[in-house]
Amino acid sequence: MPEGDSLHRAARRLQVLVGERLEVETPHPRAALKGLAEALDGRTLESVEAVGKNLFLRFEGGVVLRSHLRMSGRWFVRSRGTARLGRPWLVLRGVEREAIQVNGPVLELASPLRRAPRLGPDILASPPELDAMVANLRGAGAGRHVRLGHALQRQSLVAGIGNMWAAEALWEARLSPWARLGEVSDDDLRAVLGAAARLMRDSVDGRRGRRHVYRRVGRPCPRCGAAVRSRGQGDDNRTAYWCPGCQRGEEPPGA
Repeated sequence: MPEGDSLHRAARRLQVLVGERLEVETPHPRAALKGLAEALDGRTLESVEAVGKNLFLRFEGGVVLRSHLRMSGRWFVRSRGTARLGRPWLVLRGVEREAIQVNGPVLELASPLRRAPRLGPDILASPPELDAMVANLRGAGAGRHVRLGHALQRQSLVAGIGNMWAAEALWEARLSPWARLGEVSDDDLRAVLGAAARLMRDSVDGRRGRRHVYRRVGRPCPRCGAAVRSRGQGDDNRTAYWCPGCQRGEEPPGA
């Protein structure tokens, strides 16, 4: 799934269209039903902003388009008139460049007064609001049974962190995704949030390092040598990756 850093990179690419009056098409029939071309064609794109896993494109007249890529959506920017493969959901065509959005699935007109539904502070804000994030996580962990790896990916608490960056930030902070949120200190929470912010900012800026645990099941941890493990976690059963040798926290239920 595209995470917050992917959306921030897309927002940077789309800046080339800001200030231009755009031609808008919706070649995919499911997108055409939304009436986006009718609402956006001929309007000037005023700004593009990434917030968590959402992209907001603001057009003249107070019209706002929200894009969420879910599992497989992508934004591309290319030279105008480049040969098209398939049927994109959306095409935004400027004088020299055009942006295409493929594989949907969330494209909707949003209120200009509402940034996004139930989003917590953006992990890629500069600087990140760590105190507000810790407070949100503390509120979610009042029952003590919420697992840290799952809580970090709840967009209403912290916006932008997905499965990969949760796994890598937890490894950096030496915390298990199975640690109970109510048993983790505020300093530990700041450490893992700070690690996520740093790793994701490096990715946005093109400095993407090696993966230590994400999708490295059975391989030795580069820090202690123990074999990396994985297991589904949370209501949506996302795969958690961790090193049982050097990440503090209990084992998963039933282990």
